[in-house]
Amino acid sequence: MRQSVRLGRVAGIPVGAHWSVAVILAIITEVLGLSVLPAALPHQPAAVYWGVAVAGAVAFLASLAAHEFAHAIVARRNGVGVRSVTLWMLGGIAELEGDPPSPGADLRIALAGPVTSLLAGGIFVGAAALIGYAGGPKMGAAAAAWLGVMNAVLAVFNLLPGAPLDGGRVLRAVLWHRWSNWGRAERAAAQSGRVLGAAIAGLGLAEILFAGLVNGLWLMLIGWFLASAASAEQNAAAATTALAGVRVADVMITHPEPAPGWATAAGFIDQVAAHSAQSVFPVVGFDGQLAGIVTAGQLARIPPGQRAETRLDQIATPVPPEYLAAPDDPAGPLAARRPLGGEIAAIVLTHDRVTGLVRAADLQRMLRCRRLTGAGV
Repeated sequence: MRQSVRLGRVAGIPVGAHWSVAVILAIITEVLGLSVLPAALPHQPAAVYWGVAVAGAVAFLASLAAHEFAHAIVARRNGVGVRSVTLWMLGGIAELEGDPPSPGADLRIALAGPVTSLLAGGIFVGAAALIGYAGGPKMGAAAAAWLGVMNAVLAVFNLLPGAPLDGGRVLRAVLWHRWSNWGRAERAAAQSGRVLGAAIAGLGLAEILFAGLVNGLWLMLIGWFLASAASAEQNAAAATTALAGVRVADVMITHPEPAPGWATAAGFIDQVAAHSAQSVFPVVGFDGQLAGIVTAGQLARIPPGQRAETRLDQIATPVPPEYLAAPDDPAGPLAARRPLGGEIAAIVLTHDRVTGLVRAADLQRMLRCRRLTGAGV
């Protein structure tokens, strides 16, 4: 799942949020501000309700982050690197740098998140009880108690048996142990996620049609998200299986034409871009490190009168961490990603220097060839 907003780094791991986080934050703020808090302490100023509601929504976002970083910490302890963490509507996704080494490790990584959510729920409920015992603000106690229940609900929901939920990972670990085949288990968990998403969406539609409940719209949205994410995982699993044993170095083009960040758009267009087979160029700084990318389309949109004054590092687009790869990384996971700039599946770095590009077209060509010959299946 692609990050819509970058939030920074925690313990060296890039953290971002999918746009759907805004949806769940809006829902939580509305529920707290219009229902939970007025019921707990009526006849208070609206500004007080909404202020506490916003704080509660932020606290819930923090608990989502804790849930996901529990996955990341356990993954690292089991020898699996973490490329990035992305928060989304139903929790988050930690993008691992490789597959878990064993079904047991897969199970431990999967269960770390729900266990953390249950602990967070207990902490919030305990805080609510402590506030009540000490005679503290009833509104704060009500918000804490509600957040405790929501974290428990999140833990239970995430244990439903379908990818990309944690329960899907648990199912994958169990099937992997039973079948001794990670690819088959991954595909089964993804298919289970698609069925689960369709069932939740169907339940929401039934609520709307037969009970007249507007809440069914949220179930339909959740079901759609689940089914879409599960389909993406299923495609990624199929590509990973077909490209088993293929490294990034096997499909990348070496020594791509870079775009010096200090160069002007006019000079770069005349000397490189207008004559290059590339349409996406990695922008590098004076230190040789990646500063972003520019595309032929971006360059073409600069008015001719401004090109001589526009430096490439001024228009460079940052590269999401999931589009960075090393030569020895497996190529399979790259196949399911939407191409960066319409062309690039990954920018390859060696010691923080750009040493190659993986073009989506080359990756798909390799994928077709492997499927036709039965390699990797």
